Amino acid sequence: MKNVLVTGGTVFVSRYVAEYYVNKGYRVFVLNRNNRKQVEGAILIEADRRCIGEKLSGLHFDLIADITAYTGEDVERLTDAVGSYEDYILISSSAVYPQDTPQPFSENARTGRNKFWGKYGTDKLAAEEMLLKKVPNAYILRPPYLYGPYNNVYREAFVFDCAMSDRKFYLPKDGAMKLQFFYIDDLCRFMDVLIEQRPTERIFNVGNEVAISIRDWVALCYRIAGKEAEFISVDEAIEQRSYFSFYDYEYQLDVHAQKELLPETTSLEAGLAAAFEWYGKNSEQVVKKPYLEFIDSHFRP
Repeated sequence: MKNVLVTGGTVFVSRYVAEYYVNKGYRVFVLNRNNRKQVEGAILIEADRRCIGEKLSGLHFDLIADITAYTGEDVERLTDAVGSYEDYILISSSAVYPQDTPQPFSENARTGRNKFWGKYGTDKLAAEEMLLKKVPNAYILRPPYLYGPYNNVYREAFVFDCAMSDRKFYLPKDGAMKLQFFYIDDLCRFMDVLIEQRPTERIFNVGNEVAISIRDWVALCYRIAGKEAEFISVDEAIEQRSYFSFYDYEYQLDVHAQKELLPETTSLEAGLAAAFEWYGKNSEQVVKKPYLEFIDSHFRP
């Protein structure tokens, strides 16, 4: 039986990853502060990753799935604290690419500060650099917008709320801006591919090969909720993040290297359907932003 260490294990990506490997029959350890509900079947190592102490000393893991590393110090402390391990996969972010880098972003494109993501992106880049310094054979994944069950970020859930309330949808400009997504289960399947095939590349962009316009994405969310979207365009002078879940920033990742290893990914429709089903039973787990309040006070008569 393989031993897997998942950092976090209680919120969205880390929770899904922990549950994914529990369901595969692995012995899954989760490292967190034990202030949220734990995944059934996982073994809790109760500690703050910034103050691990001896909690990981002497333990061996076949895989470390590092979901919650946000700085170089996070990576350094974990690698210094753990006993031994075979594979290490860091979930980084597409936020490491500056907004003015030529698109689609390839894995060897220039990295640095992105004005939309700021410190989050530069800290993620520092985590990557520290990991490759400490563990040269580790893998780094750079996803775009992740979605699916357990997503506590108010993205698809916001659109579902609008649909279920029979609201017209306030669309940024003409809705042509494109978004690139990646389904959380596909992320886990790609992690499996890496530890099974062990490609020589260390850094991978991951995501759906085809992006989708805001208009089409919202319309799809409405259809999944059994509704039909009716749109109202919003002038570009109004700050988009006041009433919508995404920055006014379109980007595209080159995911050809991922596609060679994982040719088939989950359709956006199927992934959103799973997200809708989960949200219907777990709406209280989503951290909701005041988009609807802004809309009601600024747009609606």
